[in-house]
Amino acid sequence: MQFASRESMTAARKAFEEQVSGAGADPLRSLSDELFAIAGVLHAERVLRRHLADPAVAEDRRRRLADTVFGGKVSDTALGILQQLVSSRWSTSGDLVDAVENLTRHAALAAAERDDALSDVEDELFRFGRVLAAEPKLQELLTDATKPAEGRLQLLDRLISAKVKPATQQLLRQVIRLPRGRGLDALVDRLAELAAERRGRSVALVRAAAPLSAEQERRLADVLSRIYGRAIDVQVELDPELLGGLVIRVGDELIDGSVATRLAAAGRRLSG
Repeated sequence: MQFASRESMTAARKAFEEQVSGAGADPLRSLSDELFAIAGVLHAERVLRRHLADPAVAEDRRRRLADTVFGGKVSDTALGILQQLVSSRWSTSGDLVDAVENLTRHAALAAAERDDALSDVEDELFRFGRVLAAEPKLQELLTDATKPAEGRLQLLDRLISAKVKPATQQLLRQVIRLPRGRGLDALVDRLAELAAERRGRSVALVRAAAPLSAEQERRLADVLSRIYGRAIDVQVELDPELLGGLVIRVGDELIDGSVATRLAAAGRRLSG
């Protein structure tokens, strides 16, 4: 997002949290579904989202248009959130859709928070992301736009139903129904990161040749927390091809301390 959109998103998130601060888990889950439906309409209707995000259109006209299209179809809470979003300034109409989608996800995560299940949701999303990364055929089946969405959702439900928290299932169903041209494994990883961020933490994605003990994971989390100056959750994925050592990704930063990489570097030096 460009600067104007980032500012608007920050303000929208703050207003959203204040607005839902007293809401329970079930209303928040319903709100997430309503906001997701709005995001779907905006994604599909380019002319509509362009008018709603166009700064050249007077604010009151953008609000009236939102009310005309969505009034009576969603709750007053969902409509109020949309009204605030269309009153803000967005660099592109796509950023408006991103903003609605972002609040959709935070509503589901806030519901998990009310259920004291946010940590579990983060872990479930991370694990499912690793399954997708390891099983490209499954990812292909879940994202095949030539197949009806309901069939893809039924496949997802068979895989995870009764095995994950309600928020995990809701979020995964949403990204499968509306991937917007993005890779499913990357979307699921981002959901896990959002869950961690909501807990005031960041995620370190760690690839290891062998399982780490609970004590090793705790020490690694402590070290990374000191390095980055914030709480870090460690999520470990096994990768025997590393031979030994660790590959750690925190946000856009990569720390590659694997034996395989060191051997490759040594081979390049010898050949040189």
